[in-house]
Amino acid sequence: MIKLDYSQHQCPYPVVETRKQILANPGVSLLVLVGDRAGRDNVSRLATKMGYRTATTEVGPCFQLTLTAEDTEGETAPSKPISVTPASGKTVIYCGSDRMGNGDDQFGRVLMISFLTTLLEMEPLPDIILFVNSGIDLTTQGSTGLEALKTLESRGVDIASCGLCLDFYQKKDQLQVGRVTNMYEMAEVQCQAVRVITP
Repeated sequence: MIKLDYSQHQCPYPVVETRKQILANPGVSLLVLVGDRAGRDNVSRLATKMGYRTATTEVGPCFQLTLTAEDTEGETAPSKPISVTPASGKTVIYCGSDRMGNGDDQFGRVLMISFLTTLLEMEPLPDIILFVNSGIDLTTQGSTGLEALKTLESRGVDIASCGLCLDFYQKKDQLQVGRVTNMYEMAEVQCQAVRVITP
């Protein structure tokens, strides 16, 4: 049994790392320690999707999850990876802001960086990520998302920032990752895409 302690980490870290361990060790039982109910619920859902039974025990303020691969005729079956059938056509992610959702602006920025980092674990990756308006703050100097975006770019994701937006905010010379695009291309890419995701 593999023991994993993610009690000091917030989501999505426990889910992402647990998924990695399941894929690297198919059929092997895991003991996962998480620090809150969100981690407990998210890891449990992941385990179920991947063909594992989950038993949960409270350990002080933490939750201990025992993940066991579903049995087939008394034997431990290999894990069932999450199956995603890619649609035919491009997937576009449209970042019209440097934050995710409505509410506290600073927390929204934390969520957006978490989203970009989590994209690194997705299969298939999006084809292109468009950055518009304050979204260009994610691709320019000082962004805490640059490492994730550079990694995505190195894996073939097209990172494109609105040139008009870079000019408006006077940040064209601060672009750190990807390329400059224009409104025509952004409209065309979205119209031709099979799906457009707005975080």
